[in-house]
Amino acid sequence: MQRELPPAQQTSGWAVGGLIFAGAIMLTAGIFQAIAGFTAILNDTFFVVGNNYAFKLDVTTWGWIHLVLAIVVAAAGAALFTRRRWAGVVAIIVAMISAFENFLFLPYYPFWAVLMIALDIWVIWAVTRPGILESR
Repeated sequence: MQRELPPAQQTSGWAVGGLIFAGAIMLTAGIFQAIAGFTAILNDTFFVVGNNYAFKLDVTTWGWIHLVLAIVVAAAGAALFTRRRWAGVVAIIVAMISAFENFLFLPYYPFWAVLMIALDIWVIWAVTRPGILESR
């Protein structure tokens, strides 16, 4: 007895466009985070924080964290263009780490950090749309 397969599920053009946009956003965000990381490494007095913040981190160390994460974010964004499932999983994990890292960066550059957190959440939403990633 042969089992019938379900009809092929068509992928929404909006979902595919969202995935491509998510990859482009991750590439762009990676480049901008690298610039912020270089700025913190080369001029640690550029970012200033008030005295009443719970997390006290060295700005130069923060710059190195930004720089390393920026490379990983950009690579994950480039991998999304392949539409492979592993690329989606990596992108979700990297976006979660990036959102957390930018949350800790709030006192140094609040507008940028909030913008990056919002984009990371959007990337997670876009990648989790059903049917856009292939299981190859």
